[in-house]
Amino acid sequence: MTDIIPLANSAAPASQPCKLHPQSMCPAFGSLRILTRIEGSHPVMATDTGCLYGLTFVTHFYGASKSIVAPQLGTAELMSGQVVEGTRAAIDVAAKEPGVRLIPVVSLCVAETAGMPEELLPRKIGDAEVVLVRVPAYAIHSHPEAKDIAVAALLNRLADREGAVREKSVVLLGEVFPADPLLIDSVLRRMGVTETIFLPGRSLDDFRRAGRAGALAPLHPFYKESMNVARTWGMPVVGGAPVGISGTYAWLKSLGSILGLDPALVQQVADEERAKATALVADRPLNGKVMVTGYEGTELAYARMLVEAGADVPYVSTSIGQDPLVLPDELWLKAHGTKEVIYRKALEEDIAAIDRYHPDLVFGTTPLASAAKERGIPAMYFTNQLASRPFFLTGGMAATIEFVAGVLTKGDRYRWMQAFFAE
Repeated sequence: MTDIIPLANSAAPASQPCKLHPQSMCPAFGSLRILTRIEGSHPVMATDTGCLYGLTFVTHFYGASKSIVAPQLGTAELMSGQVVEGTRAAIDVAAKEPGVRLIPVVSLCVAETAGMPEELLPRKIGDAEVVLVRVPAYAIHSHPEAKDIAVAALLNRLADREGAVREKSVVLLGEVFPADPLLIDSVLRRMGVTETIFLPGRSLDDFRRAGRAGALAPLHPFYKESMNVARTWGMPVVGGAPVGISGTYAWLKSLGSILGLDPALVQQVADEERAKATALVADRPLNGKVMVTGYEGTELAYARMLVEAGADVPYVSTSIGQDPLVLPDELWLKAHGTKEVIYRKALEEDIAAIDRYHPDLVFGTTPLASAAKERGIPAMYFTNQLASRPFFLTGGMAATIEFVAGVLTKGDRYRWMQAFFAE
């Protein structure tokens, strides 16, 4: 006879935060954010009514300018097995929109939609490609990683692999500040790169052209599935990103080597960028203890930049999972004074870190920023205050350092407000 273990004995200790689900908005938002912005795309969402309402609200809040078609999937429809039929009907509706060239079908956590058989959906209807994008939150724990799933699905279906490889062209993966592509392209052209393709973007043709590029360079460290697609093509992948002093130098050298560019010219450009970044830090060094947390997936790279600029960053946390692409930044940070790097973080861990390290400035989620302000510590929402600014090369470093330096001077004001409201 099998022993029955009481639930009370099998539960995790109360001090351990639950990490079975993401502490952020539904991860599917990440894929919808990308798919709704592509010109000629008309998304179909296959999920229950509650998820549909929440995700369409958040997606439109973040600037989607088109409607999202969805079948009516309540309890009756799910139980009667009408999911595929309803989804096919929604695809037919989306296909009637003028100019539609892509119909991404986004399936979520509901068992009947998450397991929807792709072979029962049309691959193409009229001029529009139909692409199934599976983003169940129980398998994808952050919205950055859902972006990766969407990009990989589109590359798998749309990329043109016919013809010769354009050896001096590169695909750069990552949602970036509008100025960043111009800055990066300018530097790479000086090295001899003939074409840069930035994904995800608004042009469906960019996904097609990506198939014959000379290399793939993920600017953010969570594009694992997209990298796997590139590797199946035999396309080399450039690790790292042009962030900070050492990161930019190493990335430019690596990219130049993989693309077979003139070594002397690559060295010259890399040296110039390193010299500019070094001079910037010498002119505007940071002084203070900063905590960097968030759910964007770029937290380690930001922390590395701040450490190079002179800040003390004892604690970094992110919602993405541990991955070889993030490991170089983690090792670098730990070698330069960072005591903790947390993946799949929880709010409880971040709040405990505030009380453990007593930082001068906190970047994090909205609830974490509130917790820091209650303690009289300057705090900012990472997504809106850091991730929405230029990030790469010397221009991005200058924008970030100037902003962080200004906020670090606000400590007295925060403590005064804390004392004022405590009276």
